[in-house]
Amino acid sequence: MFIRLLNLSLLVAFPVAWTAPLLKAGLLPFFKLSEISVLSGLQTLWQKDVILALAVTFFALVAPYLKTIGLALIHFRLASPKLLPAITLMGKLAMADIFLIALYIVIAKGVGVGRLETGWGLYAFTACVLVSLYCSFMTKPEGTSKHVKSQL
Repeated sequence: MFIRLLNLSLLVAFPVAWTAPLLKAGLLPFFKLSEISVLSGLQTLWQKDVILALAVTFFALVAPYLKTIGLALIHFRLASPKLLPAITLMGKLAMADIFLIALYIVIAKGVGVGRLETGWGLYAFTACVLVSLYCSFMTKPEGTSKHVKSQL
């Protein structure tokens, strides 16, 4: 039951992490820093490079969310455990580092000189990715997690 709830919590946690400030960037120490979230970074990326924006949108938003939904369907026996290999593939595509690299590129091009500070959203986004990996790891091929199976 724990893995089911933990995985379902990602359906709320991911969107919160996407809107939370990942970084605060500014040109000079005297001025207020601009907050950059996953979504605001993607908005900037859409203006700079559409192809990269499409890739990042898929890898940072769509793939992790589809993976979470797929695992939930398997946990609640609404989908066949045969979907687990496809979900595993989706998890491999859901690479947060691709998004972060693209975000750093946008920041480097846009800001150039200045200062950067990490925001709480970076930790929230990282936690979501780690929890998602944990839920995937704890889900057995039969479609139930190790913890769930012991409670059935």
